[in-house]
Amino acid sequence: MKRICIAILALVSALSINSQVRLPAIFSSNMVLQQKDSVKLWGWADPMEKIAITTSWNNRTDTAVTKSNAKWELTVMTPSAGGPYRITFKGYRTVSLENVMIGEVWLCSGQSNMQWNYYGGVKDIDAELKLSAQENIRFFHVPKSASDDLQDDTQASWSVCDSNSLKGFSAIGYFFGKYLQRKLNVPIGLVHSSWGGTPAEVWTPKELIEENYILKQAAEKKPPVPWCPVQPGVVYNAMINPIKNYPISGAIWYQGESNTSTPGSYAKLLTTMIDAWRKDWHTDFPFYLVQIAPYTYGNNLSAAVLREQQTIAAKHYRSGMIVISDLVSDTTDIHPRDKKSVGKRLSDYVLFDHYKNGNEADAKSPVY
Repeated sequence: MKRICIAILALVSALSINSQVRLPAIFSSNMVLQQKDSVKLWGWADPMEKIAITTSWNNRTDTAVTKSNAKWELTVMTPSAGGPYRITFKGYRTVSLENVMIGEVWLCSGQSNMQWNYYGGVKDIDAELKLSAQENIRFFHVPKSASDDLQDDTQASWSVCDSNSLKGFSAIGYFFGKYLQRKLNVPIGLVHSSWGGTPAEVWTPKELIEENYILKQAAEKKPPVPWCPVQPGVVYNAMINPIKNYPISGAIWYQGESNTSTPGSYAKLLTTMIDAWRKDWHTDFPFYLVQIAPYTYGNNLSAAVLREQQTIAAKHYRSGMIVISDLVSDTTDIHPRDKKSVGKRLSDYVLFDHYKNGNEADAKSPVY
């Protein structure tokens, strides 16, 4: 009898542990939520478990009930920019998120030039490291991952910008966020999801590539490489799908170098990806890209065609592009080191085009 009681207690204990409210990585302390928006909160718990969710900005408690698939969700309204706040999730156990800010959230994605950080030799970051923690800039860095199947979570957490978190974060993303924060004077959340060397096909749902003959043919011409995946959809599955539905103000994109081998279909490819992401987020958020920098690319016209295709893609609904050819001094380096000016130019464009807070000369220079 004693052994039976011990076994029952062990089973109850195990069930109690498994029933703990679990949140996706994108929801953590130090996060920034999009201001004045309908924000969907979601997570996992036991089937039919009631989750009481309390938001401190309005001291309101709402209840969600876990479905048979162990997932629950609830939509809350966020106020104007401010914080810090607390969000409490109470089921059989309680999870609290602290130091939550409300502000503007941007997705920063692409390949190596977006990924490039302090460890890549971006000297402009050195001066930034001397600054104290910048409470109103927060980072979420999605780790590199690829999967043949859709993933519902990733492994990361939000961090406040300081000398440690900044070193491993996108330099362009940081400078973009810094100038936005300075101008808008609200908390800025930067979600970074990029992978050096990746073609745009890996960031696009596989089925959308396969159903278009031209895109499928171009994708099949991408040879395997040791430093990143090239198969359609695999990075989307692991690095975009887990964060979709987390409300964002918009996205910035620096990619294209790895599509110069098949440049003629890039506009169709990129707009297909943009539309897929917007469908995931249930909103036509603005999308801004960086035109690839001058580089030899084997001394052929592929880069010129790619830039032309980027220009076409930038005419897509609620999209835009900055040109950085004048910021490059060494055309033998595919990774221009001046990330500060690129981030500043992106912020100028976004401030003018999206926030209506800037002037056209700063936003569109050197294009008139």
